[in-house]
Amino acid sequence: MSTKNLYDDKAREKIKKIAEDVDFCMLVTNMDEKPLSAVPMSTKQVDDHGAVWFLSKSDSEHNKNIKKDSDVQLLYSGTSDMEFLSIYGEAFIETNRDVIHELYSKADKAWFDGKDDPSITAIKVNPKEAYYWDNKDNKAVTLFKLGMAAVSGKNQDIGEKGKLGV
Repeated sequence: MSTKNLYDDKAREKIKKIAEDVDFCMLVTNMDEKPLSAVPMSTKQVDDHGAVWFLSKSDSEHNKNIKKDSDVQLLYSGTSDMEFLSIYGEAFIETNRDVIHELYSKADKAWFDGKDDPSITAIKVNPKEAYYWDNKDNKAVTLFKLGMAAVSGKNQDIGEKGKLGV
């Protein structure tokens, strides 16, 4: 696996690609406490600045944790395409109804009572540091290459990893 660090626009593009491809991540809050508090979240949007957006209930445990400490970790694991992303950043709770309406979709009806549900908030995560692992091929080809490396003892080009400077 080769290392390719990306910066600025290229870094933001990589974050957007993987976050939108994988969609669900684990949002880790309250990182000074053990055990960590981690909940699955569906990515609503990655904006042009690389910020990652989610919808959440105002009384959720992770919203409470963010109010106490805004440092969070997002962990994306796209095992079918072998794409992985770790984002350390600062989270902000947004209550602007225009923002919430923009992010809301019909699928969100499972968690909220419509887009005007007063308990909906948006969470915006501004990345401070990010790291990715992105294989060039699908899972089957990657596993085959790993097997070939084990049998032959030769390195196989299975993808890229690197730091994302945003």
